[in-house]
Amino acid sequence: MTQRLSDGVKDLVAAITLSYAEIPELIKIEAEDQINRDSILAALVLIRSLVFAGFFSQKPLKAGYIEYHVGELLEDLTFRLQSQIRQALRHMDPRPEDPEAQAASVARSFLGRIPDLRRVLATDVEAAYEGDPAAFNRDEIILSYPGIYAIMVNRAAHELHLLGVPLIPRMMTEHAHGVTGIDIHPGASIGHHLFIDHGTGIVIGETTIIGNHVKIYQGVTLGALSTRGGRLLDGVKRHPTIEDHVTIYSGASILGGATVIGEGVVIGSNAFITKSIPERTKVSVKNTELQLLSDRKMPAEALQEEFWDYVI
Repeated sequence: MTQRLSDGVKDLVAAITLSYAEIPELIKIEAEDQINRDSILAALVLIRSLVFAGFFSQKPLKAGYIEYHVGELLEDLTFRLQSQIRQALRHMDPRPEDPEAQAASVARSFLGRIPDLRRVLATDVEAAYEGDPAAFNRDEIILSYPGIYAIMVNRAAHELHLLGVPLIPRMMTEHAHGVTGIDIHPGASIGHHLFIDHGTGIVIGETTIIGNHVKIYQGVTLGALSTRGGRLLDGVKRHPTIEDHVTIYSGASILGGATVIGEGVVIGSNAFITKSIPERTKVSVKNTELQLLSDRKMPAEALQEEFWDYVI
């Protein structure tokens, strides 16, 4: 039996349903092929379990059952990926010729890249271990470092991006963004041995190119100079290129598609860079003068000396 609605609720129902007609972009009606976010996040869990085998299992991984374990994970992952890829591809072509075959082909191609994905992620774990004296061991890095999780998700999403899958890669990386505070667009091209230290507040734009052995601290932005052009900038190189063995300290902003940071450059904290930097250069911001004000009655010189006693 349908519950009777009060007049006030009826009026509200009418107003909301009218807004559905006025703003059709914010409603899905009879959308049988709608992407399921929970299924995509479940696929990420399976990818992580394949990449870091045994680290996140509820039961210990037995040596004699590895093939069975991998097969079971692959079967589940294949099912989830195929169904979600099929639905995502419909956003590009609402009536594809053979959506099942197309989705199956893309899913197989992605799964075939997992061994290479594991190899490059091993370099990221190694870079974190070698670059962070606070790391107890590599297990701690895999189990707890937000940078490793963000990189893992991004590298998986990037492979799907390269395979032409819409929506899903961005959903994956925005999930990692929400969990870690690290925002890496799946279109960004990233080399091996990437170390993200701390990580919170890092932004890496879609057309960024990052070389090998790069170290990035928290709060760094690799972004665009301006996005006032809106959709006209789609496909244009808007974000910088970071070459090999570059270190970028916290709070630095490096902007612009023509900006190239040369090999071996060190960018100091809070630097704002919109032009290319030649290789093997150190960039720093000149310290601003500190002004000390106190309610205590003492000469400024004495206050300055006391302050440096604490600092030094």
